[in-house]
Amino acid sequence: MRIGNLETLEKTGNSENLINLIQSGQHKNLSKSERRKNWWYYYKWYVICGAILLGIVCNITGNALGLWHPSPDFQIAYVGETALPQDTVTALENAFASIGGDFNGDGKVIVKINQYASSSQSSDADTVFYGTASEITLIGDISDCESYFFLMDNPDQLQREQQILACPDGSCPDQTDRSIDDKVILWSDCPVLSELELGSYSINILGQNITGRNQELLSGLYIGRRCFYTDALTDNAEQCSALWDTIAARSEPVTRYTKQP
Repeated sequence: MRIGNLETLEKTGNSENLINLIQSGQHKNLSKSERRKNWWYYYKWYVICGAILLGIVCNITGNALGLWHPSPDFQIAYVGETALPQDTVTALENAFASIGGDFNGDGKVIVKINQYASSSQSSDADTVFYGTASEITLIGDISDCESYFFLMDNPDQLQREQQILACPDGSCPDQTDRSIDDKVILWSDCPVLSELELGSYSINILGQNITGRNQELLSGLYIGRRCFYTDALTDNAEQCSALWDTIAARSEPVTRYTKQP
């Protein structure tokens, strides 16, 4: 065997030949191509493992920062006792996309519904746990200015606890004002929303399939927009404000709250 013959070295895997090659200094006479092959032979697994780890890190970071998913043009927080059926959520997202717009200019109209179901009337330990987690996530949503619109079954409670619903002009209420007067609109009293074609929903509860019309399910909910106590705003806040004006058109804000059955 000729020392320096890289192909023979690779076939035999003889470490003594490698040592002799290095000690003799003949490895200096290897061509650039042979040196690259030699380097790759001994370090390829380091490169492959490093590439895999880098890909994992990039994927985790991208998902955390939302780099791999299109950003929604606006978000809506649903706050209620029970979560909305997925069919209803999908119908709402599509319907609001149809009356909204491409606020961020990415060529798509994407609306995201964030559900925060508390189930505060239940004494079940698991239900209470998930309800508490939902309330904490809601506070995070408010703090991070994610959702601009709020869809609620009990706006009075939300306003008393968070004082987040805006006045008719979009400003924040006075510190002592925790009422919802003129701050929310009943879904069934809003022509822009109540006339949307939302189809039906189907949900399986304890083996029983329950269906219904989405408009009937949503008719007793209230919608309002949030206010901002600091300079931090939701994404596309100006366009969201214009959309609120469209939603509120021909609608009478609630001046006296009565919880819907």
